[in-house]
Order: sequence, then structure tokens, then C-alpha cells
Amino acid sequence: MVIGCILICCKSNNQKEDQNKVNNSAAVKHRYADLSESALLDTIQYQTFNYFWDGAEPNSGLARERLHMDDAYPTSPKNTVTTGGSGFGLMAILVGVERGWISREEAFNRYTKIVNFLEKADRFHGAWSHWIDGETGKMYPFGKKDNGGDLVETAFLVQGLLTVAEYFKNGNEQEKELVAKIDKLWREVEWSWYTKGGEDVLYWHWSPEYEWEMNFPVGGYNECLIMYVLAASSPTYPITKEVYEKGWARDGEIVSDKSYYDEALVLDYYEHSDAPIGPLFWAHYSYLGLNPKGLSDQYADYWELTQNHAKIHHKYAIDNPKNYKGYGDSLWGFTSSYSMKGYAGHRPGDDRGVVSPTAALSSFPYTPKASMNVLENIYKNHDSLVGKYGPYDAFSLEYNWYLPRYLAIDQGPIPVMIENYRTGLLWKLFMQNKDVKVGLDKLGFKY
Repeated sequence: MVIGCILICCKSNNQKEDQNKVNNSAAVKHRYADLSESALLDTIQYQTFNYFWDGAEPNSGLARERLHMDDAYPTSPKNTVTTGGSGFGLMAILVGVERGWISREEAFNRYTKIVNFLEKADRFHGAWSHWIDGETGKMYPFGKKDNGGDLVETAFLVQGLLTVAEYFKNGNEQEKELVAKIDKLWREVEWSWYTKGGEDVLYWHWSPEYEWEMNFPVGGYNECLIMYVLAASSPTYPITKEVYEKGWARDGEIVSDKSYYDEALVLDYYEHSDAPIGPLFWAHYSYLGLNPKGLSDQYADYWELTQNHAKIHHKYAIDNPKNYKGYGDSLWGFTSSYSMKGYAGHRPGDDRGVVSPTAALSSFPYTPKASMNVLENIYKNHDSLVGKYGPYDAFSLEYNWYLPRYLAIDQGPIPVMIENYRTGLLWKLFMQNKDVKVGLDKLGFKY
């Protein structure tokens, strides 16, 4: 059975009810039916890049936290920009330049707007907040006590900024001035201060009002490896190797000797779970610039880690223990995204029948054939799930549900990781940064 196109901009009550359903129709000629694999990759990269280009918040140039194409009121104001998602967007814009969709000059002008905004935006010991008001630069609370610096989101932003700096560092005088501004922002992040007075761990949050009350020391494997790498790489406020070993790696307890679906876990995702694997964004966010190919330290081979993570999700969908409709070789991948009831951290072990396209599509470097199967399936069989900025955030064939909505943190990894699969562009740029090399060396990485 084929899933056909539906209209998502209707105004009647009955039509509005249909907006979050997937209609079945075998008679529809799909818009992407005749595209080759290469053309499909071009198409999805262009659409998702455009989230960060045409869809950007106009004053700051940064990425809107979310875009609702059904005009439903989001949980945050429309001018709210996301720090981490904007870091992903900075890298996506480079894809746009290299693919010829925008000029180098257009990208430079956008980056200049962004960097000038970031210079004036609220910072907390050099770190930006999770959300920022795109019109004023003021912190917008992510939660009651989450109203200060967010070091993880800052790391995702800095990963993008350093990648942009590498792209322009040998350019003309104006481009070199932009690079100098980025370098100043990078040097002003007080990574070591977020050890809460010298503890051997990095803390996620600090607020001038609530100080350390969020109390979130970051350790054990998750999406935050890039934060520790950048903290060790800082030329001004670096952490010691001990912070990485004791805080992040928990004195070696981060290592796992377990397997799931006959794939080695390598690191410890969850200590107590029937499905000891994380949502797939853990294999994406830190690795948009940090190249896991050939990357290893005393704890892990990071290519094996990330590749196995994607393979496990793929195998789980083929096994389909809950017998959800559509799961299989061409429909798989689970991550934090919209869900039938709000936002959820989908993964094996917390599977609600919802597939998040970014999970498989951002895994192209790890599972190219299986990821291509998903890309072709969505675009050629279920194109009601594809809008202006690429596949919508999440859907369920089991419950005949989707919403025409996007999240920056889910759209951003798609064009970047597909480009890393195709050319290695963002990996090459980030990994050549001299400060990053110093940090990786300090932590004992081979790369």
C-alpha cells in the first residue's frame, strides 16, 4: 500500500483534523518518484539547508527553535532561536555554499550578522543560554531554573563556529576579520569555570539566579563528547585530562563489554535497561565536526561506537518486537522528537511506534544503504511526510499520525551528516583546527 500526498494547509474543521493523518492512496503520482539516489540526496540536503537559510530568524540570522507549518502556536515564541541548533545550521550553510545554492559572499554576510549578534547576546561566563530571543539577544528561559549558561548547547554552537572559521581563515581581509571575531568568542567561553569550583566533571548549567541548582554533572556516554573535547581544546579556559577521565569517563566505568542485537555497545549507554541503547542523536550531535572515522582513545573506537549505534536501531526495526506498522529495512530510526503526546526520547526500550526521519537520515556515514532505503521510502512512497524544509520531524504509520512541524536540532544534522558521507567536508574543516588538535592530543585521542 502506498501513502499518498495530502493537503496540509486546509482551513475547514474536518480538513484540519486530517492534517495529522497519513492518507492511503495507491493512485497518486509522487513528486519524487523519478529521482535518482544522487538527486534525492541533493533534494533533501537543499530542503534541510533551507531551514537555516530561508527559515532563519531574520534579525539574528540564527536558527528558529522550531517551525510549525500548520501555524499552531509553538511552546516558545516564534522569534526564539536555539543555540545548539544554530551551531548545526552554521555548518549546513557551508553545505549550501559548496553545493552552489548560495554564494560564498551571501554566506559571509549571514555569518557576519550571526557573529555580531552573538557578540552582544547574553552570556554567562562565556556560555550562551539554550534559547535566546532573536530580536533582543536576551536569554529566554528553557525552564524555570534553566535561565543561564548552557555549556552543552554552547559546545554545539562553538563546533559550528570553529568549522566556519576554518572555511574562511585563508580568505580576504573581511573574511579574516570574521575569523578573528569567532576566535574571540571561542576564547571567551570559560569551560573550566563550569567545573563548579574545580570538581573533576563539567556541569551542564549555571544560572546567576539559581547558580548550580540544576545540578547536572555530565558523565557517562551521551551526546556531550564534543563539550569535553572543546573544553580540553580551549586556549584560555581549558579543563585538565583528569576532568575528562573522572567526570566524563567515570574512571573507566564508561566502557561496556555488552552487546545488543549482536553489535558491541562499546560504551555504556544505560546502566539499567532492557534495551541498553540511546536515541540516535547521540551518534550525530558531537560528530558533525568531530570525525569518528579513525578516532579512538583509551575507552573506545568511535567509529565502531557510532556505526554500531545506527546498526542496532536498524536491526531493532527489522526485528520489530512490538509489531508496529511499517517498521523494517526501509523504515527505522528513533530519536528525541515530536511524538503523539508532546516531545519524547524515542529509542529501543522506549518505542512508541514513532519514527523520526533525522535518525536514519543523519546516519548516512554509518549505514549508507539502510539510510538510503529510508530516504527513498519516505520520498517515493510517503511524500505527504515531506514539506518545504524536508521530512517533517516525526510520524507514525501505526497510529496514522504526523504533524507538519520541524525542530532545528533534528533538521540540522541531516544536511551536515549527508555531506560528511558524500565528501567529508565538515569533518575535514573541524578536524584541522589547531586548538582542537591540541585538545584531542591532551585527552589521548588518536585520529
